[in-house]
Amino acid sequence: MLRSHRCFCVLCAVLAGAVALAVLLAAPQAARAQAAKGPLSFINDVAPILKENCFACHDAKKRKGKLDMTTYETLRKGGDHDDPVVPGKPDESYAIDLLNATDASRMPPKDSGEALPKEKIALIEQWVKEGAKLDAGLTPKSDLLRELRVRWKPPQPPAVYSRPVTVAALAFTPDSKQVVVGGQYELTVWDAVSGKLEKRLAMRPERAMALTFLPDGKLALAGGRPGQEGNVAIYDLNAKGKVENGVTLLDGVNDKTVLVKELLDTDDVVYCLAVSADGKKLAAGNSADRTVNVWDLSPGYAAAKLEQSIENHADWVLGIAFSPDAKQLLTCGRDKTAKVWDLAAKESLLTFPDHQNTVWGVAAKPDGKLAYSVGEDGQLRTWNATGEGKQVRAAGSGGPTFKVVLHPKLPLMATCGADKTVRLWNPDSGATLKTLSGHADYVYAVALSPDGNLVASGGYGGEVKVWKVADGSNVKSFNAAVGLPLPAAPAPK
Repeated sequence: MLRSHRCFCVLCAVLAGAVALAVLLAAPQAARAQAAKGPLSFINDVAPILKENCFACHDAKKRKGKLDMTTYETLRKGGDHDDPVVPGKPDESYAIDLLNATDASRMPPKDSGEALPKEKIALIEQWVKEGAKLDAGLTPKSDLLRELRVRWKPPQPPAVYSRPVTVAALAFTPDSKQVVVGGQYELTVWDAVSGKLEKRLAMRPERAMALTFLPDGKLALAGGRPGQEGNVAIYDLNAKGKVENGVTLLDGVNDKTVLVKELLDTDDVVYCLAVSADGKKLAAGNSADRTVNVWDLSPGYAAAKLEQSIENHADWVLGIAFSPDAKQLLTCGRDKTAKVWDLAAKESLLTFPDHQNTVWGVAAKPDGKLAYSVGEDGQLRTWNATGEGKQVRAAGSGGPTFKVVLHPKLPLMATCGADKTVRLWNPDSGATLKTLSGHADYVYAVALSPDGNLVASGGYGGEVKVWKVADGSNVKSFNAAVGLPLPAAPAPK
């Protein structure tokens, strides 16, 4: 027999009234609580609201309604209307009218999502009432995105993960004995054979997207927080740290012996990174502005100099590699091309368009004559890195392929992708040497050990596998999300 719902309907009506009353009271209470704490801060209280709800349409590029809100100066200049803020008078401020509107004029617009919560509108109103002042230490021209980034503090990595984290980058240490893996606001260092966790380095980027060791053993990283910031930094994994339960903990946020150098702070994730064979140049590809930055490291990290910023792609730059002599830079991206750039002449030499889809990775043969690229089309393509850049051959790589790495001294190349495998190739003949199966899901990262004996791979769910190159046997598998088990193995076909 079904129960009567009548009593619950009465209760719902009472609860609904209580919720409505709470919403009505929340904004004034929030304003009163803030007033008790003192004047509002534009950069700490108001700018974060604008960033989350307004900057997507009102930045320096889109300027919807001719309004750029990413500096105090351009915000107060206004767009189609004059200054949208009347200091001291929220009731006369056009911006407040738009936030409170219930018709089509409401901001944010209805097609962009829900209205701004009342308590956040109340904070902006209070700031206007207090005179709409700019914080001391900021200028009207200050880039609000950057100012918010430098004030943001990264969370501590979890002692034990509650959910898996995709491995987007990993690298062997120069002695081939350890594997460094990108985690959530941290790098983890594991013994390559036993799978024992040995070090944890807390860092500012949420994700590591690319890792490469420099000749002196320092580690360069590219990564960031999607849609928030991008980073290129150099770390010393051999710095002293605190040891807990046999694991060395390193502070890559505040300890300058660990965080050796921050080279780049930008608006979105940096996806790729490469170091020249002589270790004198470092290059990284951005997503936010589609540029490639090249640094001269020869004066030392403290004096590292940005040599050039290259704009040669029409979309995100996803892969990068130096030619063996460091005179050219190979890049690829979401614009469906791979390209070669002359670093001395500062000009594009050629474009390789044959993938006709997103190109995820690129590598250069040690003789400098050939290049290799992989992408969404599921092909490992070999092409001439000089002249007209004609394709030499193409080989199926099992589906969308995300990384290609080439050993600098041995005829050995590795790829990984959406077919849940790692493939080893002979770069000279293009022949597949081995297909390594066993991952439970997409494989996003692959690395060859410097001695050429091991290959490591990482993917969705935090799964990391280490294999022997010689026979393809699995040396060790572990979950890089500390405390979580390995994902379930794929069902046999």
